[in-house]
Amino acid sequence: MDIDEHQQWLVNFYKQRNWYDYSPFIHLNFLTEEVGELARVVRAIEIGRDHPGETHQTPAALDANLNEELADVMDQVLMVASQYNIDPQELLQASQNKLTARFHTEN
Repeated sequence: MDIDEHQQWLVNFYKQRNWYDYSPFIHLNFLTEEVGELARVVRAIEIGRDHPGETHQTPAALDANLNEELADVMDQVLMVASQYNIDPQELLQASQNKLTARFHTEN
């Protein structure tokens, strides 16, 4: 599945549950929450966690959690992009154009 197909699947999934009706502002808040969860798992991987309410996780469990949280962040970005009618392929190209121009790379 490519990013466009996933975005369309995601939009349909959200519309079936009436979640797509939430404003981009609310989806931005969901994105912020997901970034916090991503930060928590990266911290656990990089420096560990010392929280009495958490159990020790194996490296495999941490990797699975990292993948899950990265996907959640990506999904919220795709939702906001969809609500503003922005093609995710355009986002990828804009990123490449900006970095290439800023750092004068050949690739």
